[in-house]
Amino acid sequence: MRALQVGLAGLGTVGGGVVRLLAAHADVIAERAGRAIRVAAVAARDRAKQRDLPLNDVRWVDDARALATDTSIDVVVEVIGGADGVARELTEAALKAKKPVVTANKAMLALHGTALARAAEAAGVPIACEAAVAGGIPIVKALREGLAANRIERVFGILNGTCNYILTQMQESGRGFAEVLAEAQKLGYAEADPSFDVDGIDAAHKLAVLAGIAFNRPVDFGAVHIEGIRAVDAIDIDYARELGYRIKLLAIARRTRDGIEQRVHPCMVDAEQAIAHVDGVFNAVVAEGDFVDRTMYVGRGAGAGPTASAVVADLIDVARGKVPPLYGVAAAHLADIPAAPMERHVGEYYVRLTVADRPGVIADVSAVLRDERISIESLLQRARAVSDEAVPVVMVTHETEEAAMRRALAKIGALASVTAPPCMIRIEQL
Repeated sequence: MRALQVGLAGLGTVGGGVVRLLAAHADVIAERAGRAIRVAAVAARDRAKQRDLPLNDVRWVDDARALATDTSIDVVVEVIGGADGVARELTEAALKAKKPVVTANKAMLALHGTALARAAEAAGVPIACEAAVAGGIPIVKALREGLAANRIERVFGILNGTCNYILTQMQESGRGFAEVLAEAQKLGYAEADPSFDVDGIDAAHKLAVLAGIAFNRPVDFGAVHIEGIRAVDAIDIDYARELGYRIKLLAIARRTRDGIEQRVHPCMVDAEQAIAHVDGVFNAVVAEGDFVDRTMYVGRGAGAGPTASAVVADLIDVARGKVPPLYGVAAAHLADIPAAPMERHVGEYYVRLTVADRPGVIADVSAVLRDERISIESLLQRARAVSDEAVPVVMVTHETEEAAMRRALAKIGALASVTAPPCMIRIEQL
């Protein structure tokens, strides 16, 4: 049978990994795909760059968008990245030309996934995206195929290795965020501009894609509540340990009576939970179905090898002709489930205050909490300050509504005795 001819757009970390993997495992891939899979043409920003890749018999294309209309190309692999620009234009053009697309682009799918799914179905070709979420963890196939008989109630996990590395190092070394971030940048675990990762946006893109697949609903990135890890202090790591928790940046999507809740933020999780011990640059995803109960998937969430593995797995499915709809059901049948507002979230909260060490402070704080009908489960206050220094006070609340918690924190932060903005971390019962 004729080899599947691949047009590869992007020769960075992931694109290079795809070329190496297809070359290294050519025989086993051909056996599993029923035909050989060959990179026939590539497009990259800098053709002259030294890449040490087996590209001698590969044709170069100056404009990646030309791969869409190249009649010798059977499938387009898009690993350029970015929600718009060339990546989106290439993907739309390839689908219009009735070419299957394999993409690792979580940003594009988070913002335009539903429209792309419709375009793919209209053209009668697949769009596959295993590599877009959690690198080498096959979570897209698990949700869309392995758990297809279940009603998914919740999917959550650690979806950003940079944040997980930083929080792990803070936990293990006692150092602060800025120092650990600088180390992560030197080691290549964080970008020179780390905001996409540490501000939670990368994890939110991935969560939006997972939520669309898990709940068979249109992707809705705008409904994701996003907080990063910049405000997590070493003292919060210490208090979490004292309270029996570890702090993780979690991405969570779940069914509620108000609709689908989607949120990314630091969480305190019980130190006995398995996900609390997924450390370093590893990712983890937990999916809960009504018949299967809880399933957990752990692995490397980024890097050349793991992400290329996911891309090539999709190429094998394309070669077999076995790629289901992007969201598991036809785009016309996606459920019109509303987004649950973050203000309606109910949970327990960790609150750290920095207050003047004088009589009446706790009474003032308690009065605010009383007015918002928030009850305190426990309170920690360490040794009294010397002279007029401020001291930390930590409270753990019983379950309360997010809106009430936010109102309370705004009022508490305005008290004269509170000398710094309150720190709040949600406690997640998993």
